[in-house]
Amino acid sequence: MLSVVIDAQAHDELRVDLDQLVREGARRMLAAALEAEVDAYLAAHAAEHDERGRRLVVRNGHARQREVTTAAGAVVVRAPRVDDRRTDPVTGNRVRFRSMVLPPWCRKSPKVAEVLPLLYLHGLSTGDFVPALAAFFGSAAGLSASVVTRLVAQWQADHDAFGRRDLTDRDYVYCVYCCADGVHFRVRLEQARLCCLVIVGVRADGTKELVAVADGERESTESWAEVLRDLRRRGMRAPVVAVGDGALGLWAALRDVFPATRQQRDWVHKVANVLGCLPKAVQAGARTALAEIRDASDREHAERAIEVFARDYGAKWPKAVAKIVDGAEELLTFFDYPAEHWLHLKTSNPIESTFSSVRLRTRVTKGPGSKAAGLAMAFKLLEAAQDRWRAVNGPHLVALVRAGARFEKGVMVERPDEVQEVAA
Repeated sequence: MLSVVIDAQAHDELRVDLDQLVREGARRMLAAALEAEVDAYLAAHAAEHDERGRRLVVRNGHARQREVTTAAGAVVVRAPRVDDRRTDPVTGNRVRFRSMVLPPWCRKSPKVAEVLPLLYLHGLSTGDFVPALAAFFGSAAGLSASVVTRLVAQWQADHDAFGRRDLTDRDYVYCVYCCADGVHFRVRLEQARLCCLVIVGVRADGTKELVAVADGERESTESWAEVLRDLRRRGMRAPVVAVGDGALGLWAALRDVFPATRQQRDWVHKVANVLGCLPKAVQAGARTALAEIRDASDREHAERAIEVFARDYGAKWPKAVAKIVDGAEELLTFFDYPAEHWLHLKTSNPIESTFSSVRLRTRVTKGPGSKAAGLAMAFKLLEAAQDRWRAVNGPHLVALVRAGARFEKGVMVERPDEVQEVAA
């Protein structure tokens, strides 16, 4: 039987560092792509000559060696250069070859550039960037803390522009008002804590969109009113339904700025508040009773479930029962709209979960440093999460809600044109 024996020395010689192999492959592929790009550029202009018959576009050696940070690690390249002697007939300036594969200013790939803000937002401190990423990419080139500092400044500028945009071309039928139980940032050198007030809207096509990110006080009517007045000044229409928790300041501000908007209280917060007024021994049963109200098939069954809850718990725990009975109208508003939308109208919890990364970020840095930086971080996280928000169920029904269609037990019983005829 034939067998192959490899001694230890030969085995060591055959061993190849995987990372080094990947980087070498990336370097060769990048070099080949740059050479191919130049070849195509030269071929496209091969017919152009000066008055002496010499070609106007020729090779001109290679640029100085530089290091580019890629997802495969740090890659050393020498980009080919082009001598282009042509003149732009419009501007009269000298034409210059610009590589689309590797621009002259590029020191890191776009994928690496996307990683930096995500790592910062998810808790990596600026001082940890160089040691952490240098070990991963094999080089610290272009990964200094100053890069992140510039990014934060750009996020603040982006947030300012977001807060000034025109809203006349947008129509938010439903709006979720959220302060995530007061997502507070401890701001350095300041006694006040930043509470992030967030509004997310559902457009007429059913898609969800970030509407506002502002600072204020959770229970302050004036804080919420100022945000809403600013949105109204920029052209925002009154939403049909507003969803939020029991913060008194929000609802008072809505009645003042958008009086026609109906209120829908957040069931997640309401259940937590009710259970907080009950002893642990009865909380399991009360939770089940509250779920029967929230998940009833229609308003009639929900109202009967409220009566059962009041009968079972009202004698001993009237404070807990009052939280449901006194706010029943605002808790059951969602029954007047399409059944497909009930799931989305019952709670703002999915939006609030986005703030877990903000809390992690502020714990790592012991605060964002300023209100502007804290708001910028929250804005960028929400902006990134916005791409993952799915449209509401039954998106075609959202426009009908705006048009005034009437629904009973979650089913449309009167179309918008019929509503107009009755009004006439």
